[in-house]
Amino acid sequence: VWQFVEKYGLPSLGWVVLGAGAIQVASGLLKLGRWFRAVSPSVVQGMLAGIGVLIFASQFHVMVDDSPRGSGVLNLITIPQAIKKGVLPVDGSVHHLAAIVGILSIGSIVLWERFRPKLLKVVPAPLLAVIIVTALAGILKLPIKYVAIPDNLFSGLNTPVLGDGSLFATPAFWGTVIGFALIASAETLLCATAVDRMHTGTRTNYDKELLAQGLGNLCCGFAGALPITGVIVRSSANVEAGAKTRLSAFCHGIWLLLFVGFLPFVLQWIPTSALAAILVYTGYKLVNPLGIMKLWAKERSEFAVYAVTVVAIVVTDLLTGVLVGFGLALAKLLYSFLYLEIRVSEPQGEEGVDLTLIGAATFIHLPKIASELESLKDDRKVRLHLGSLAYVDHAILELFDEWRQRRSGVTELAWDDLQARAGKRLVLPE
Repeated sequence: VWQFVEKYGLPSLGWVVLGAGAIQVASGLLKLGRWFRAVSPSVVQGMLAGIGVLIFASQFHVMVDDSPRGSGVLNLITIPQAIKKGVLPVDGSVHHLAAIVGILSIGSIVLWERFRPKLLKVVPAPLLAVIIVTALAGILKLPIKYVAIPDNLFSGLNTPVLGDGSLFATPAFWGTVIGFALIASAETLLCATAVDRMHTGTRTNYDKELLAQGLGNLCCGFAGALPITGVIVRSSANVEAGAKTRLSAFCHGIWLLLFVGFLPFVLQWIPTSALAAILVYTGYKLVNPLGIMKLWAKERSEFAVYAVTVVAIVVTDLLTGVLVGFGLALAKLLYSFLYLEIRVSEPQGEEGVDLTLIGAATFIHLPKIASELESLKDDRKVRLHLGSLAYVDHAILELFDEWRQRRSGVTELAWDDLQARAGKRLVLPE
């Protein structure tokens, strides 16, 4: 997008955002948003953790009044440098003062969340932390960085101008518009899926969410402003503060407009390291180390999808990482439908053979299953165990039925578990 803007000028940004907003409105009206729900829980959890790692790594540098590096990987591997700057002041720098403010902010949040009186439950811990460290920095007149807000935000409006219309004839314009709409929609709705996992309140209406974002981007386009997207940081902050309804997001926007548009001098008293510390703490909670251990103990394959998603997000970007995780989840699903294990055993003290099938029995496995059945002698008793199958199709059932009818030995069928799970959808031969 920025390469396009650099080539065609800043007014082109407004038209790009307008076009993307129009696509999102149309997609919401056509009810295409619901398709973004088709994401594996391990991918969503990996997305949350990946975002958490990126936030933690970048804001750790800001917490010591330093600048983030050029990528998530660089931010991670240079954290020891940030710690060194915060602990050992060099050449008269004030990194250690910013670090103290950041540590006090995190400490205030942790203590308030643990020992907060019931009567003051409505006071969010991050808000209290900001008030405390802002007052302390003001009293001590600490020479650290503070929030920088322009005196007049509305002077930055850049309404797009139609011009000669040649912009709309360039393939690059429409490619940028479509790409912008897809990326913004995907990031917003994937974050909405993640937020739904963080609370027990009203679930997201994906089509309505997509329509609303499209309308918002139409407004941003007319103002020549940057597009809007849903992000996990603000949403998780609302959830952590005890928000229960969508009104919290609306109020969030109202407070931002009030302070940034009309009370910028209030924000200019806040140390940058304090806000960064809140984000560092938020990033840690998004990673959720306890959830990682539970996922590892529950199912290793799901943990692999989760881990790959996290690494891909950190190394590349959010959308690419989610697509990689989604692809791996699809590969895992395909493998589960292709995997079939056949066990043949002869229990001691019992007559006959036990034949157990584990996995998914589909027409693809007909040759393998038929070969195993034909290797069993007709005059031997066979106990057929199908209860461990996750799926069995009609072709396999017909194979079993034909095999039973033409053999002379006794065949015992053990598929009650499979019948119970499949219900009336599965008709088994008698």
